[in-house]
Amino acid sequence: QLQLVESGGGLVQPGGSLRLSCSHSTFNLDYHAVGWFRQVPGKERERVSCVTKDGSTEYADSVKGRFTISRHNAMNMIDLQMNSLKPEDTAVYYCAVDLDCWMVNAYGWGKGTLVTVSS
Repeated sequence: QLQLVESGGGLVQPGGSLRLSCSHSTFNLDYHAVGWFRQVPGKERERVSCVTKDGSTEYADSVKGRFTISRHNAMNMIDLQMNSLKPEDTAVYYCAVDLDCWMVNAYGWGKGTLVTVSS
């Protein structure tokens, strides 16, 4: 069963930046849309961003202008650059794949990486 690997989380002050990565050692991410999601305990999972197979990107309104998703095909990795972080960005961040960014049948959920934005 596919399980992607998320990394790069940590503790950062408000206004700071973090760069998350989504990868897998053998599953080729080039041929799939890849989405970043986040979840806070007790709340529904929220889709943060997505990149299609051809590189088109989508963002939730809450992160538009602050987060940037990018592909690094040579490294089989999808990054999420997060700038101007706010306390409300605190969550466990996950990545998943699907045929397109509708992410209706998203799969490959990893263990997530915790992002904490706090002073």
